[in-house]
Amino acid sequence: MAETTPIERRLGRLFGDAAPRGFGHGWISGVLGVFFGATAAAAVLVLHFPDLLSTEDLRAHYPLPLLRALIELVIGLAVLASCLNLLLRRRKSLGVAGLGLALAAVLGGGAQVEIRGDFDGGVHFGLDWFLLNLLVFAAIFVPLERAFPLRREQRVLRAGWTTDLAYFFVNHVGVQLLTFLSLWPATRLAGLAGLETVATAVSSQPVWLQVVALMVLSDLVQYAVHRAFHRIPALWRFHAVHHSIREMDWLAGSRLHVVDVVITRALVVLPAFLLGFSEPALYAWLVIIAMQAVINHLNLRFRLRWIEHLVATPRFHYWHHAVQPIDRNFAVHFPWIDRLFGTHYLPDDRWPGELGIQGHPVPAGFPAQLAWPFRRADDGR
Repeated sequence: MAETTPIERRLGRLFGDAAPRGFGHGWISGVLGVFFGATAAAAVLVLHFPDLLSTEDLRAHYPLPLLRALIELVIGLAVLASCLNLLLRRRKSLGVAGLGLALAAVLGGGAQVEIRGDFDGGVHFGLDWFLLNLLVFAAIFVPLERAFPLRREQRVLRAGWTTDLAYFFVNHVGVQLLTFLSLWPATRLAGLAGLETVATAVSSQPVWLQVVALMVLSDLVQYAVHRAFHRIPALWRFHAVHHSIREMDWLAGSRLHVVDVVITRALVVLPAFLLGFSEPALYAWLVIIAMQAVINHLNLRFRLRWIEHLVATPRFHYWHHAVQPIDRNFAVHFPWIDRLFGTHYLPDDRWPGELGIQGHPVPAGFPAQLAWPFRRADDGR
């Protein structure tokens, strides 16, 4: 069983009790109340400081009336779920917390906060991007994982969820800095490569064909980079943070050390920029990558038969995270790449038992994991 973090233990003391946590006992409604209340309060904060807390590339495309209606809906759901917790559960701390967060959102102006000032195009944090992704992904994947779980005993708030939520937060809120660091090599080399003729030919192809070509090309590059992170000790210490996951779900794929993120993204996007793929193809490819990163880590028991031989699936990627065997299934999109290089492993109708690293050397908790690769320690390899 995975180790809980200090913050999870403190939250357990603050909100936990011995009462059942199944449907009809108020626990689920209490957690939902806090979730919706915190989301609403953060969304109101974005409306107050849009220049600082919203993503520059998305601002002009937001349907503001729809977003305001969504914020009102989330506030209402927070109140409803929190009140349900107060009615059903003896310990009222979750309900009180959810109502407090909803009240903070209302007192902060709610969905009707007037957006003032001009956008200066300076430094910003993607709190809006984080909230939208969190709401959409949780709404889609949490019910799916509860309806068709691989590990039925695994809870939604399983051990390590606060660590992975912190990674999810940093990866989305820090989107400007991470994008700059990841694209800096590509933008510097794109003008020096002298591949204008190739870029013209590539960008003139149908978008669907460019997307397929991008997926194959990026997966070949990603395979090489990914395998290097497993083979080179200095790189493995950063990638080991991702492999410290011992319970998988939709949030687990976010657990990536920032050094791992920047190096991998910078090398994978380099060919895409040098060869001149069109913007629509690039955006479509980025959406596919983001979705597959989530899907491959789902706590979802689907036997996809022949599809498993064409595209990467949760079962394929679970074997990559298995304690034994190690160093298998490096591809993100296409299992045939692992077959090509002799690293494919997908036994029929079997899922791995224990996940993680032998000996589990990586500490629990976001701050400790950020610092761990810089210290000399047993990496479990």
